[in-house]
Amino acid sequence: MNIPAPDGLHTLGRWTTDRARSAPERTAIDDRGVALTYRELEARAAALTDAFKDAGYGPGQRIATLTGNSSDHVVLFFACAKAGLTLVPLSWRLAPAELAEQLRIAAPALFVVEPEHGALGAAAMALLPLPPASAEPGRDGIERGLPRLGEAAARRTVADDDPLLAVFTSGTSGRPKAAVLTHANCFWTNLSFSRTVEVGRDDVVLCVMPQFHVGGWNIQALLAWWTGATVVLERGFDAGRVLKLIAQRRVTTMMGVPAHYLLLSQHPGFGDADLSSLRRAVVGGAPMAAPLLRTWHARGVALTQGYGLTEAGPNVLCLAPEEALRRVGSAGTPYPHVDVAVADPAMGQEVHGAGRGELWVRGPGVFAGYLDDPAATAQVLVDGWLHTGDVVERDADGFLGVVDRLKDIYISGGENVSPSEVEQALLSHPAVADAAVVGVPDPRWGEAGAAFVVMRHGAATDEEELTEHLRSVLAHFKVPRSIEFVEDIPRTGLHKIARSRLRPGPEAGACTALPGEGR
Repeated sequence: MNIPAPDGLHTLGRWTTDRARSAPERTAIDDRGVALTYRELEARAAALTDAFKDAGYGPGQRIATLTGNSSDHVVLFFACAKAGLTLVPLSWRLAPAELAEQLRIAAPALFVVEPEHGALGAAAMALLPLPPASAEPGRDGIERGLPRLGEAAARRTVADDDPLLAVFTSGTSGRPKAAVLTHANCFWTNLSFSRTVEVGRDDVVLCVMPQFHVGGWNIQALLAWWTGATVVLERGFDAGRVLKLIAQRRVTTMMGVPAHYLLLSQHPGFGDADLSSLRRAVVGGAPMAAPLLRTWHARGVALTQGYGLTEAGPNVLCLAPEEALRRVGSAGTPYPHVDVAVADPAMGQEVHGAGRGELWVRGPGVFAGYLDDPAATAQVLVDGWLHTGDVVERDADGFLGVVDRLKDIYISGGENVSPSEVEQALLSHPAVADAAVVGVPDPRWGEAGAAFVVMRHGAATDEEELTEHLRSVLAHFKVPRSIEFVEDIPRTGLHKIARSRLRPGPEAGACTALPGEGR
């Protein structure tokens, strides 16, 4: 009897196979009201896997996508996992030239473009000298007929260290880089996450994070499909719709960035919204302000704060809900199977005990490197440690708080200033709805802060009042040289401040947005 060898122990392709056996009629995905069972998900993914192999697609080749969150995209993900292919999800928020650059780096064998983003995809491919073959996702697209690549690919087992995802990082400047996550990386990331934020078969997970970001996969969604839960997929974020979905779909858990929870709390329907099913929620991307934490805790929703980055899979630090209000601003302690160190960025030596320095991360969830970029990989992976570029402060109890990015900290009169610290001080003023701070050249101090402020609707304040407020809570060298009032703060696709797009204007209220950066 010729029995095929099993795939690696930590490959994700069999997750849907196992769930289709144990709970075939359970809903795996609720995609805008259209349900897909585990039996249907497995059948479609398995059929697409065979189609890939028959059309000549083999392990190591890449499939790039340009699509919103959808069940079709999930089917494609698991087909890639089963076939040993690498999924490269690209952002539909990019300009054509940016998208073309990422396609050039990814060098995909196939570019799968959803009709909604067809014009953007076509514009990007027109900029490439040799554009890849393209097709649409879903039953009427690649699942009906794939562009043939060659002869049928040789069948081989999928290995733990095969690349599964190549995700372009959300950095706000510099050459694009795609972080490669293997099957083992994703397995261990989800295992460690499950040991802190449990997701079981009876959970209903609301996924609003875009699937071109690692958070759209490795924060709750993949874990849900591993354990047999239901994932409610949303293509975007609308506060009113999310509040309705929580009540209608009986959502038990979700993940978002602080801006999501702020928008939900500010919605007119928040006070009367039925949140009784929402047992816990995960927040990441930035520290959550204490007033917002109290607002959600008052509604009975336990918030689990955390810190991560794409290169770490992304989960690194987690702060349990019971610690949230006692340790405001803290990112917590490492997830299981994650080791961290705090290092002096100047000396490159570990700081023991309480102290401040660059965060280093080690563990099976840390990425395999940047796609076809050994030089960039060597800069951040050193002796098994991932150098994150984030400055953290560890207290006497071992809890860590993220201070800022090394590259964002500016030096004023010889003193290091963290923009995020100044931003939090600005946000503590009742008239401030949003704020951002960047370092700018200063003839006297070398660098000084320039602040950009969005006022709350109906509120009134001015530069003098805000400056006095900052002087009351910050050292004087941290107080920005200028404060400009703007209509909004430019942000990345994950609502992080796009500092590279902020420049002081000649007049108050002027905020220069540089095209093509930090989208």
